[in-house]
Amino acid sequence: MPVARRTDAVLLLVALVWGSSYLAAKTATVALPVLAVLFVRYAISALACGALVAARRRTRRGWTRAEVRSGSLLGVTQAAVLVLETYGVAHTSAANAGLIISLTIVLTPLMDRARGRSGLPPAFFLAAGLCVLAVGLLIAGTGLHAPRAGDALMLAAAVVRAGHVALVGRLTTGRPVDPLRLTTVQTVVGSALFLPPALAHLPDLAGSSATTWNQLIYLALFCSVFAFLAQTWAVQRTSASRASLLLGTEPIWAVAIGIGLGGERLTVWAFLGAVLMITGTYWGQAVERAHRTAERTGEETPAHRPMTPTGA
Repeated sequence: MPVARRTDAVLLLVALVWGSSYLAAKTATVALPVLAVLFVRYAISALACGALVAARRRTRRGWTRAEVRSGSLLGVTQAAVLVLETYGVAHTSAANAGLIISLTIVLTPLMDRARGRSGLPPAFFLAAGLCVLAVGLLIAGTGLHAPRAGDALMLAAAVVRAGHVALVGRLTTGRPVDPLRLTTVQTVVGSALFLPPALAHLPDLAGSSATTWNQLIYLALFCSVFAFLAQTWAVQRTSASRASLLLGTEPIWAVAIGIGLGGERLTVWAFLGAVLMITGTYWGQAVERAHRTAERTGEETPAHRPMTPTGA
């Protein structure tokens, strides 16, 4: 499989896992305080990453300064994303959360331009706008309520997540950074940040049910360790803008899991939203890929000329 397609597949899998995280996180925060959930999630992740680093004996070199410095900074930004998202999901509907967090699709390329690259073509933003419209249809299909505190937190999470995705690319591209070690530093930093406020809730953790612990373990091993590693690996091999578009399919997976596990019904509007999301994602990929090629070659590409519809 070509590297580009393998990278896209990994990012889509990350989106699927994160799409499933809404149900797990919302359920876990019903049983435990948000900060306790986040501490356990990070602590289990740190232990798992540490075990992977110790087991990978073929890597003999020491930790690089870039891994420690970048991992520490990204650990803070990732923790900020998760605390905003988790509090947001706890105080709003999963539908509104999915809608607002999708603004990352539009915000990331704007932040990515700060790296000195030329501006993206208008077609990219049309594709991103189509993705946002698609999520709006998905949400409208299940009922959209007035904004509330949780919605404001999700808006802040979208801004911080966009900055985090752009920062991952800026700090890791072309540098001697190992994704596993970088993720290990992030999880250790997150554990340290959430330990003090979670200390008062440790007795609650001891009395938690097996179902709650299963949710915490899933959030830690799949939604954190796997997702962080995969995202870092993939962003090193593509642009932050393209990664954001692929990760923007997260609401589709959330709807699919809601139907399959939550017994939700897919309305006509929601189905139309899913179709538009897929269309917008792949259109945006093509525009962004053509734009990057033009930057390297200095030649005009179809991304800079009027576009005509093509077959799926």
